[in-house]
Amino acid sequence: MMRKVVRSFDEWRDAARELVARRMAPEFVAWASSEEEGDLFSAAPAPPLATPSPAAPVLRLPRELMEMLASAACFSAVDRWAFLYKIIWRWQLGERDVVSAADQDGARLYAMVKAVRREEHDMHAYVRFRERKEEDGAPRFVAWFEPTHEVLPQVARHFARRMGNATWMIATPAAAVLWDGEHLHDAPSLLRSAADIEDAGEALWLTYYRSIFNPARLNADLLRSHIPSRFWKNLPEGAIVPAMISAAANGERRTGQTATVGRRDGATTIMVTAERAQPQRDEPDTLDQCRRCELWRNATQAVPGVGPKHARIMLVGEQPGDQEDLQGLPFVGPAGAVLDRALTAAGVVRDQVYLTNAVKHFKWELRGKRRLHKTPAQREISACHAWLEEELARVKPEVVVVLGATALKSVLNNGSATMSAVLDAPFEHEGRWVIAVYHPSYVLRAPDEESRQQAYEVIVAGLRRALTFIPAPARSG
Repeated sequence: MMRKVVRSFDEWRDAARELVARRMAPEFVAWASSEEEGDLFSAAPAPPLATPSPAAPVLRLPRELMEMLASAACFSAVDRWAFLYKIIWRWQLGERDVVSAADQDGARLYAMVKAVRREEHDMHAYVRFRERKEEDGAPRFVAWFEPTHEVLPQVARHFARRMGNATWMIATPAAAVLWDGEHLHDAPSLLRSAADIEDAGEALWLTYYRSIFNPARLNADLLRSHIPSRFWKNLPEGAIVPAMISAAANGERRTGQTATVGRRDGATTIMVTAERAQPQRDEPDTLDQCRRCELWRNATQAVPGVGPKHARIMLVGEQPGDQEDLQGLPFVGPAGAVLDRALTAAGVVRDQVYLTNAVKHFKWELRGKRRLHKTPAQREISACHAWLEEELARVKPEVVVVLGATALKSVLNNGSATMSAVLDAPFEHEGRWVIAVYHPSYVLRAPDEESRQQAYEVIVAGLRRALTFIPAPARSG
């Protein structure tokens, strides 16, 4: 049994490269982290590594996998180094499914990466710097944070870009990082909690926070869901929010606005926009009643999605076409025929997927006697987004294949989303996998045969990849 002690991802990467070159299987390597040996930032040298033989295989990993391994290395787990070595060992043996979420090891790798990136996001959002009195050599701003995973170095680089040349320090229970205005420095943690930091301006902040708090509009459940409870104890306002919530529940909620309204001069004019002056109307209960935009006026009917009640895969297109508008079904026209061919080529059974569109009414313009497709505007996509959200919540698909830019913008609820950034590159969104491919109609509109074939192959590849996220019994069922 060979023992390897590593203190960082770079050391692990060098050691793993040497072990793979020596064809050392994971079960013959015992990994130890610096936490087991003592101080995380101790300067003890790493054990020397043997030089690989000239005939040893060269370890080559794609950049995407290396980025995932680097993120997963920050995950707090006793066996993280051993697990990451198992991943690259299987990859070197040709087991490419090790990076698939359908694989047991691949699923754990994705979960580790997701947890680490979430921790980075939370640290960006909930690190609060407190300004200290000017002292020679001391950082001007100091923050305390208790991360679940070892993301301090990445987060420190983020704040170094954001805060310019102002000096600061972020301390955690295990370590600290200092920024001198030009360079980052690792240091042992000198603090025990946020209470060790004095901030002369904190009282002013709490006064401001109380003044903007409106008990009449308080939603305590929403407040708790936006900020996880483990962050409250280190936020300055965390000490006063519970008392304000209790006061709101004990009567201030009812009187939070009426006191000032009652003192208004009778001659005072309260400006109200025309939109807010309209009477309240019930939201439509069914798609056929929808009048959120003007497309319904020129459409034959609304076209809902079709498919199994709980399909594992959902395909989202742009909008109904001429034939879909007449028949009331999605993907029954020329683009639907292309999609049928792609589904067959990918091994996906059409009756087992849910088919729908981002926009439910046909938008068209008249050319002679023909109704020609016209791309929906962002306001029409946004108006129809609620219906897609209802379908996603009801069907609960595990994978969503978006066909074209309009579908991508609707699924992400982001009008600036672009296909180029995510084309045929699966990513997670709100607990499900999203795969972006071309719309089948693009295959029909492409200028030449080569472009049409390339677009068609992207669609087929995306559909095949969607199957990899679904367990095998579910595909055949």
